[in-house]
Amino acid sequence: MGSYSFYIAVLITFNLSFMGLSSPLNPYFYTKVCPQALPTIKRVVGAAVKQERRMGASLLRLHFHDCFVNGCDASILLDSTSAFTSEKNALPNANSARGFEVIDRIKSEVDKACGRPVVSCADILAVAARDSVVALGGPSWEVQLGRRDSTTASESKANNDIPSPFMDLPALIDSFKKQGLNVKDLVALSGGHTIGLSHCGLFKNRIYNETNIDPNFARQRRATCPPNGGDSNLAPLDPTPASFDTKYFRNLVSKKGLLHSDQALYNGGQTDYLVMTYSTNFGAFSEDFASSMIKMGNIKPLTGKRGQIRLDCKKVN
Repeated sequence: MGSYSFYIAVLITFNLSFMGLSSPLNPYFYTKVCPQALPTIKRVVGAAVKQERRMGASLLRLHFHDCFVNGCDASILLDSTSAFTSEKNALPNANSARGFEVIDRIKSEVDKACGRPVVSCADILAVAARDSVVALGGPSWEVQLGRRDSTTASESKANNDIPSPFMDLPALIDSFKKQGLNVKDLVALSGGHTIGLSHCGLFKNRIYNETNIDPNFARQRRATCPPNGGDSNLAPLDPTPASFDTKYFRNLVSKKGLLHSDQALYNGGQTDYLVMTYSTNFGAFSEDFASSMIKMGNIKPLTGKRGQIRLDCKKVN
């Protein structure tokens, strides 16, 4: 009996210490320590999006690209050091990831409102993504909080793990599956392309060489994306790039997806039915998008005593 009691005591101690290392996220993490944290983030994001509507898409994309590389740990915000190369230099981010100055502004304002640095950069990214979507007419959701920040970054993992705009459907499904996300998550989160712009270099091959594309749409896009040069020229991902709506999915049904990876979602495969549903049902899209954002935000967070609360989002303490 004594040995059994000892076993139970050891088990409880182990479980408590493990919980200290990996506490679950919850939406009320800052309610007591800094009740002004979330209103402050909302205020700064709202001002940034009002100044430049495109910023909403940029902030949403930062959270997405962060979570797909070693989890949602703000590793994307770190500048290069002698120990690692920044994820900002990776192919999916170089010359396209933006909004870092807005995150720095939020961090400064939040630390001021809280009186000290208690809110992680990773949580700021997650909340800013939600507030950006809301600011552009999309759904809201309770962001799970309590993430801590990484002390390293990985350019190679960013190159390998962030889905490419040139992927076909099987590769996209596999890329999301590696992160614990399913087919519904893939289609719903791809719907984030209802806001924002893309560089010509990422869709040039599609508008000149692919056949599952509306000819008039291809012609229209070629006007600002020449066969040679112009790779940094921008085009909207859907007809209303500053409004969170269903037009991205309507475009796919009409073979007007801008990126190869967009049109891959509606090309005779297993995701066609979801695209069709979302194209005519904003409520269904909004609900699934919000659920998938929460799910994505839960990818391998650093909690408890792991990681740190960075004083400056660009560098390790």
